[in-house]
Amino acid sequence: MAQKNITTKKTAAVATDKAAKQTAWFAIDRQNYKYIAIGFGVIVVGFLLMLGGGSDNPEAFDGAKLFSFTRITLAPIIVIAGFAIEVYAIMRKPKTTEK
Repeated sequence: MAQKNITTKKTAAVATDKAAKQTAWFAIDRQNYKYIAIGFGVIVVGFLLMLGGGSDNPEAFDGAKLFSFTRITLAPIIVIAGFAIEVYAIMRKPKTTEK
C-alpha cells in the first residue's frame, strides 16, 4: 500500500513562510554596507595622505617634506578611524522590522 503525501493549507503556509524568512534574512543590512564603503573610503584617503615626500634628486633630502605632520600624524589617525568605522559597520546589528 502506497502512502499519500497529504499537505494541508496550514502546513503549506508554514513551509512557505519559513522559506520566505530564510531567504530574506541577511547578516549585514544595507545600511551596514554603506558604512563599510565609507570606512573603505576613509582608509584610502588616509593612505593617499601618506603618499609622496619623495625627491627627483636622490642626493637631496628634504626632511620637512618627508616628516610632515600630515604624513606622520594625521594620515595614520585617519586610517585608524577608517578601520574603526569598518569594525562598527561589521558589528552593527541590523534593525529588525517585525509585522
